[in-house]
Amino acid sequence: MTFTKLLASAALVAGMATAAFADGDDKTKLGFVFVGPVGDGGWTYEHNVARLAVEEEFGDKVETVFVESVAEGPDSERVMTQMALDGADLIFTTSFGYMDPTINVAAKFPDVKFEHATGYKRADNVSTYGARFYEGRAVQGHIAGKMTKSNTVGYIGSYPIPEVIRGINSAFIHARKANPDVQFKIVWAYTWFDPAKEADAAKVLIEQGADVILQHTDSTAPQAAAQEAGNVITFGQASDMAQYAPKPRVSSIIDNWAPYYIERTKAVMDGTWESKDTWGGIGTGMVGIGDITDAVPADVKAEAEALRDSIGSGEYQPFTGPLKKKDGSDWLAEGENPDDQALLQMNFYVEGIQDDIPQ
Repeated sequence: MTFTKLLASAALVAGMATAAFADGDDKTKLGFVFVGPVGDGGWTYEHNVARLAVEEEFGDKVETVFVESVAEGPDSERVMTQMALDGADLIFTTSFGYMDPTINVAAKFPDVKFEHATGYKRADNVSTYGARFYEGRAVQGHIAGKMTKSNTVGYIGSYPIPEVIRGINSAFIHARKANPDVQFKIVWAYTWFDPAKEADAAKVLIEQGADVILQHTDSTAPQAAAQEAGNVITFGQASDMAQYAPKPRVSSIIDNWAPYYIERTKAVMDGTWESKDTWGGIGTGMVGIGDITDAVPADVKAEAEALRDSIGSGEYQPFTGPLKKKDGSDWLAEGENPDDQALLQMNFYVEGIQDDIPQ
């Protein structure tokens, strides 16, 4: 399989490249803006897998370029603008912090279609898409609650945004259902991808007694730190991270973007693309649960797989009342489920989490 290589540019920071499409052809041109390196082993790796799947699906009918390690903020706006100027028909912007830059650039290029991952601002030529990662966190939380011996579960957060807070809450709720004595300790790394910071965060949590580590950051550094410590289990984030199986990595959340990227590319090609919001989960296949290894006791594995299947079928929703907020106020009544808007705006911890959300 061949794909467009990026041209080096002194105008961009080290580790990045400018995107340039070939002139004089009628291929559908796709640009991808990545927050981390394609070799991060997690979030960006899976988005790039999906890009390659688009090339595999459509062959010489498409041309793709990507720029990796693009900082959220003004630099991302410059990268998107260059892609549009170079002739992109569709641009995927794959991190929450690209939201306002995507909207800004889209307003200047109304004939270019944009797809923004995990955001909530749309326009006539801007769609949004994301995955219900919190569904996978419920499965991880159950395993964590059953397997911890110290009753301390560590969680490495990236940024205190609703997506990450939802994941922490979902994991905690299901860890507590499995083990009422569980406590969560949370360290914020304030990065999506920084192996050194992620490793340090894991080590701090292990020093605080955590024998289970969950992460919402993108590198495999926490896996390596847990492996070095011994007697600590982890879960792959965004990608399978199976190189650390069967232990410390005992399962994973896998982001499967390929079907969506293929669908949206086809819509541009046949003229049916429209702005919309997509939020897929286990049931749609956008969220996958990686192999649960034999390091997990058979009964716990069976329970986790049953939970996965009940979420996937829609029989069970991870946020089901009765649930209270951390401050003791009522949130959900018995049997009640929140609507998507409430989930998307989640800015509080549920009852039982002792940490505070950074402001």
